[in-house]
Amino acid sequence: QVQLVVSGGGLVQPGGSLRPSCAASGITFSMYAMGWYRQAPGKQRELVATITRGGSTNHADSVKGRFTIPRENAKNTVYLQMNSLKPEDTAVYYCKAFGLGTDYWGQGTQVTVSS
Repeated sequence: QVQLVVSGGGLVQPGGSLRPSCAASGITFSMYAMGWYRQAPGKQRELVATITRGGSTNHADSVKGRFTIPRENAKNTVYLQMNSLKPEDTAVYYCKAFGLGTDYWGQGTQVTVSS
């Protein structure tokens, strides 16, 4: 049974940092590309960042220079390091494992950026 368990969201002030994590089980984690997506109220889910199994990354323009997506294959975990957070980063954040024909999604974690 495949599980992606997301944790580490929360409430943070503008300019602050958070580092949600996504721990995978039931898959050979190192063989999958991983991604973080977000969905704000009333908006479509959008790509935040991805990392290939080889470590190449891609980021949405809105988060470049502020967010990174490190992965630790030994821990079957991908993170989303979010710095310099803005109110417009407020959303539910999801992780996804993909690249081998079947996509797997984790549950969301709420990130709220507010003073």
